[in-house]
Amino acid sequence: MQLLLDTHTLIWWLTNNPTLAAQAKNAIADPDNLVFVSAASAWEIAIKKSLGKLQAPNDLATQIKAKNFIPLAISIEHAVMVEQLPMHHQDPFDRILIAQGMYEQLVIITRDRKFNFYEVNTIEC
Repeated sequence: MQLLLDTHTLIWWLTNNPTLAAQAKNAIADPDNLVFVSAASAWEIAIKKSLGKLQAPNDLATQIKAKNFIPLAISIEHAVMVEQLPMHHQDPFDRILIAQGMYEQLVIITRDRKFNFYEVNTIEC
């Protein structure tokens, strides 16, 4: 399976947060699964950390690499696809993650129930 971590899922995984559901933990830990992390998540984390709204690891790129997660760049196709999405979700970071999940056919691990309004597969975390 090919997975895409929502930003909160990534942070919870990296900080061993007990909030992360067992099904999500098992999927991320499964060596047969490819786990992607979007540049949008790194961007969101950087912005929220700089505003003092979020605590997250300072060595994000190093930790992503150490966990063997695959960086996912934001392509022109991903960005253009956002325009086609219904406005069920207003958060621009989540909208690009949804577009990436749909375009790349990835299963998104998220707790955000608004993702269910889109044609994207999810695992609840």
